[in-house]
Amino acid sequence: MPIALAFFVHYAYFILFIWVLVEQLGIPVPSVPLLLTAGTLSATHRIHHLTALLAVLAACALADSMWFLMGRRYGSSVLKLLCRLSFEASTCVSKTEGYFTRRGPATLLFSKFIPGLSTVAPPIAGQIGMPYLRFLMWDLAGSFLWAEAFLLPGRFFGDVAQKSAPFFHWLGHFAFFIFILMVLGFMSYRFLKTRKFLQQVREMRLEPEELKAMMDQAEEHGNRPPFIVDLRHPLDYKPDPRVIPGSLRIGPNEIRQHSEIIPRDRDVVLYCTCPSEETSAKLALQLHKLGVYRVRPLRGGFDGWKEAGYPLVDYVVDTPAEAVLPSEIAPAPQEPKPALPLL
Repeated sequence: MPIALAFFVHYAYFILFIWVLVEQLGIPVPSVPLLLTAGTLSATHRIHHLTALLAVLAACALADSMWFLMGRRYGSSVLKLLCRLSFEASTCVSKTEGYFTRRGPATLLFSKFIPGLSTVAPPIAGQIGMPYLRFLMWDLAGSFLWAEAFLLPGRFFGDVAQKSAPFFHWLGHFAFFIFILMVLGFMSYRFLKTRKFLQQVREMRLEPEELKAMMDQAEEHGNRPPFIVDLRHPLDYKPDPRVIPGSLRIGPNEIRQHSEIIPRDRDVVLYCTCPSEETSAKLALQLHKLGVYRVRPLRGGFDGWKEAGYPLVDYVVDTPAEAVLPSEIAPAPQEPKPALPLL
């Protein structure tokens, strides 16, 4: 048996535990090749399937519990950290928040199958106040489905390979190199996908200074200001519920389903709180395909505007059903209602 393969077999459960733990803590090292390898070797009975499964479940429970507790205590700041570590930051927060809104704790059953959602689901569960025991039950169920989805196909492949002695002998000699190629392939795909997306973002995004100048110019000349959309999820409003002046709060799904509320005759600016403007940039690309070409993400999003020292206002109007002017939604002072006469 090759030295690398013998080493893996000897320390298989420890390697599985540490590798999966590191991935679930947010480091982008793919566990799928390792699970497939462990499943294949279980066909030789050098690795026990049940023990390998328990090692994976223990790693997932430990990492996810830590992020759950940190999400409950620190909220959105933990999510920003995780998104910067993730290769799939373009979808990580907004998608997971949307899934929790629609499906609740059942989101944890499939979150590990979707790149980017696996790591941010536990802190969001903590942030929304889910009871820990309920979280742990759903999380372990999801971890079980995820682990078995790769351990079992690996076992099936190992059983098939054993029927051909020459092929199985060849597989044993080159197993380590096949594993390395699978890991590099997974990481390269994610890296190139993220790099391509970020290049598109850089070409589209609008600087906070540019948006402020556009707003000031429109006010000075009496023109229609840019149509500004706040894409933040309700959980993101908790640290600071204010908005950029003239903004509408519209969820990404509402824009996709009712794109007619977005005007075509002026600039449209989208902002969120994701690192590198992932949510607003992705939605801007989707709107381009729907014929809305004058749409751009705001660089730095809400935090970038706030850090630049530009004004923020309280939001007073809900999402409209059709296109409206920002002047129609600008916050206005509330007059006190007259007291009702006493009978």
